[in-house]
Amino acid sequence: MHRSRIIYGGLIAITIITGLLSRHFSFVPLFIGDILWALMVYFIVRFLVIGKPVKFIVIASLLFCYLIEFSQLYKAPCINELRHTLFGRLVLGAGFLWSDLLCYTVGVVIGVWIDGQLDTYKVKLN
Repeated sequence: MHRSRIIYGGLIAITIITGLLSRHFSFVPLFIGDILWALMVYFIVRFLVIGKPVKFIVIASLLFCYLIEFSQLYKAPCINELRHTLFGRLVLGAGFLWSDLLCYTVGVVIGVWIDGQLDTYKVKLN
């Protein structure tokens, strides 16, 4: 089903706002932010290549998320300085955790589920 980028732009914005808000409430577990980050990546990839099949979106999203996570094993001084900024911490993360890979997978699966729900309810904007 053909959808407009408006839908994914809105989903990206909602996911970013939810993710940022999740960091301000101590009762929200930290892994929720990782799930939301991967969900946002899924929506961004979907937004950029809207005509590609879901399988492509899933592979591209997971590959990006996993590469970012594994990049945290690289500890060059210039990268570490970037990670000490808010933007660097939000995008690049701070330290490698195997559990983050699971969170990213869950986030992408949620993105696929939301895509399926959009199909089910025939959400379409041209």
